[in-house]
Amino acid sequence: MSLRLTIYAFVPVDPIARSLRAFLGDERYHLTLVGSSKELLDSIEEHKEKIDCLVVLQRGDLQPALNSLYESGLLLPVVMIRPGAEPLPAAGESPTCLYHSAEIVIPEEKLEEIAETIDRAIARFLHLAPTCSLSDHPAIVSKPDLAENKQSFLLLQQRRLAEKLKERLGYLGVYYKRNPEYFYRNLPPIEREEVIDRLREMYQEIILNYFAQDYPINQAIDEFVNQVFFIDLSVSRILEIHMDLMDRFSQQLKLEGRSEEILLDYRLALIDILAHLGEMYRRSIPREDIPYDLLFGLD
Repeated sequence: MSLRLTIYAFVPVDPIARSLRAFLGDERYHLTLVGSSKELLDSIEEHKEKIDCLVVLQRGDLQPALNSLYESGLLLPVVMIRPGAEPLPAAGESPTCLYHSAEIVIPEEKLEEIAETIDRAIARFLHLAPTCSLSDHPAIVSKPDLAENKQSFLLLQQRRLAEKLKERLGYLGVYYKRNPEYFYRNLPPIEREEVIDRLREMYQEIILNYFAQDYPINQAIDEFVNQVFFIDLSVSRILEIHMDLMDRFSQQLKLEGRSEEILLDYRLALIDILAHLGEMYRRSIPREDIPYDLLFGLD
């Protein structure tokens, strides 16, 4: 794995582009500059699993491109450069998210801090919970059938970046820092029901395919465990999901006149899931040598 950060920048203003080349020209970065929003979209589609961070200039023609990325489920760390003439948000006014809630804005006059800002953008991105609402921007209308794709790609990108951090910094636990705002117990009742329904569907898919040789069962378990971990779901609720599903299967087997003993084999799936969950909790314990800025410098 290359430890250089791959940066794609849409900065079609020559002085700013020259500054980026100067500030990101060392061996830590591989910088690619694109000249149009279409070129940006095409490049991201082609290299989406290799890009570590986007750097874009805030301008009027940027929003459609960001909307397209969001609706396609392509979520990446991003730094927005605010041009010098762009007014700051009024006092007490919350800045509007253009892409997702982990984006970071840097004023043009502070471009010498772009390297540190990229690190902060990646750290924030790693803290996005899979079940969170990623954008409150009114222009972005998320399609329900794309929610699962967004979450899967988000987890893929977070893991890849976390592994790169592990190689560069010897630390992986930053990926596992959770936001209590998205814990199951803190969700509104309707969202709780939606979360449990989604987990039941995921769990049933795991059980039905657990012994299939051509099914990516480890990936399915990882996705389920990631969801459970980030919402801090209790083990008792997982057991409840398991027992409810086994009861349904038991009733079906009785109607078919078949033995229920086969259901005992699926305890292996439950043990497998709980083992994965325990490993995530183990990794979430911070090491003493974690860089202070990476853990706390997220604002």
